[in-house]
Amino acid sequence: MFGKVLIANRGEIAVRVIRACRELGIKTVAVYSELDAEALHTRLADEAFALGGESAAESYLNTEKMLEIAADAKVDAIHPGYGFFSENADFARAVDEAGIKFIGPPPEAIEVMGDKISARAAAEKMGVNGVPGDTNFLTSADEVVAFGNDHGWPVAIKAAFGGGGRGMKVVNSADEAEDALESAQRESQAYFGRDECYLERYLQNPRHIEIQVLFDEHGNGVYLGQRDCSAQRRHQKLVEEAPAAEIPAEILTKMGEDAIAVGQGCNYTNAGTVEFLYEDGDYFYLEMNTRLQVEHPVTEIVCGIDLVEQQLRSAAGDKLSFTQEDVKITGHAIEIRINAEDPAEGAFLPSPGTITKIVPPSGFGTRWDGGYESGDTVSQFYDNLVGKLICWGDTRQAAIDRTLRALKEFVIEGIATTIPADIAILEHSDFQALTHSTKWVENTLDLTGVKYSPDETVVDGETKYRRTVTVEVDGQAFNATVWVPESDMPTKSGKKSKKRSAAGNGQIAVPMQGTVVKVLVAEGDTVSAGDSVVVLEAMKMENNIEADVDGTVKEVKVSAGDSVSGGDIVVVIE
Repeated sequence: MFGKVLIANRGEIAVRVIRACRELGIKTVAVYSELDAEALHTRLADEAFALGGESAAESYLNTEKMLEIAADAKVDAIHPGYGFFSENADFARAVDEAGIKFIGPPPEAIEVMGDKISARAAAEKMGVNGVPGDTNFLTSADEVVAFGNDHGWPVAIKAAFGGGGRGMKVVNSADEAEDALESAQRESQAYFGRDECYLERYLQNPRHIEIQVLFDEHGNGVYLGQRDCSAQRRHQKLVEEAPAAEIPAEILTKMGEDAIAVGQGCNYTNAGTVEFLYEDGDYFYLEMNTRLQVEHPVTEIVCGIDLVEQQLRSAAGDKLSFTQEDVKITGHAIEIRINAEDPAEGAFLPSPGTITKIVPPSGFGTRWDGGYESGDTVSQFYDNLVGKLICWGDTRQAAIDRTLRALKEFVIEGIATTIPADIAILEHSDFQALTHSTKWVENTLDLTGVKYSPDETVVDGETKYRRTVTVEVDGQAFNATVWVPESDMPTKSGKKSKKRSAAGNGQIAVPMQGTVVKVLVAEGDTVSAGDSVVVLEAMKMENNIEADVDGTVKEVKVSAGDSVSGGDIVVVIE
């Protein structure tokens, strides 16, 4: 087993790997950007080294600096987590060439499966068919239009070297093709360092089913049941569960066998996930993620297998200690991604800021994998995942009920989170009856009124903030809401800026901190309410900022590349 491992990542996955290493007696090395100097993963590791820079490109995607630190710290292996370098074949190869073990598959497997085009070909070679698509990289919007006219709309533009919904855009008509392609390429470049994209037919109401696989370096492979990840927004998952319920057993078995075949077809080792879309009794291969998945804990809970431990053992050359026949699924588990986002009645707006207080729930069958503690800041420069709540029950309904209890106990203050939307999802009859699909959150779920309350008001001309206090009356405790001046609050808390203007007055403000990537209007242009005027990137997601009135653009206050704060006015319309 390794003596010392560097974790080339941040946030909750870095914390997760550090804890697994500690249980195995392995020393850990954390790396951090300027913004993460006091982050939780930095505090927990045995050693921590500065990468410098703020953005991911300047820090966590700096190959030269990462390898320099690995050499200085004299580590035996590097764990990439997920995101960043986890599916970067060049990085994995550079690690190997430096005489350090990369905790993941070989570079050749990452190359085959990381390029979604060659991945489709590799799967088809093994008899596993994918969603109908075009295997050529896109060079113009005309190709999108031609594909849509041929296969029918909508179609999906997808990042060829990414996953997790990043760099994916759904195109509903020819008119949307050019803007969608530009946006997909920008997101892909920002998140994966490459902007190549390709096309697929976009299924209308599929369920998203994943198969977790494990391969050792001795030719042995197993699959660990399935996960259903159909509750999504912006093609990114909100709720994941294991196993996948109410799909015929013979189909699930065939999916598992296909997943093993896909892995064998690229000489895969370590942990990975093979994804499928299931609809109307049929399924299609989607892609293989050559890394640990965010949702891996639900598989761990129902299988009783520590996947990070298995990654470490596989990379160290150990044989799998169990066979396919040994894998048993017990009960049902649900994972909730707690993201720093305002549900905003379905808009899901990034909400960076300082977490003034966080108290995760506990109790039987309740697990919290978090990357932040009270006082930590969720930065606009990185992914907005705060942590993951995982709950187990002996049945799916018991798991739902336990998860709802835990969500309603969860205390997190200072930032908006997706918790109100998560509760709405789990309480909905469609989710409980398993009639939802990957489009359900955006097309069916009614989130009217489900939004972040800024917890501030104006009383007699003074801004005051909401606080919940406990009072006792005749020996009985009650929770009461009071409004207090800012001086009585723990911190200013990173709430949305008081500069934000009222709706419908032509003073177009951004709802969150971020970077302007594109200005869509110029002074003198005529616009209608609902037209996009600026594209803002925050937490690696692009957000269209829309006009709130009909009128003429009087002033454009920003340019592409400008940084803005929540509430800043970017366009004035009269």
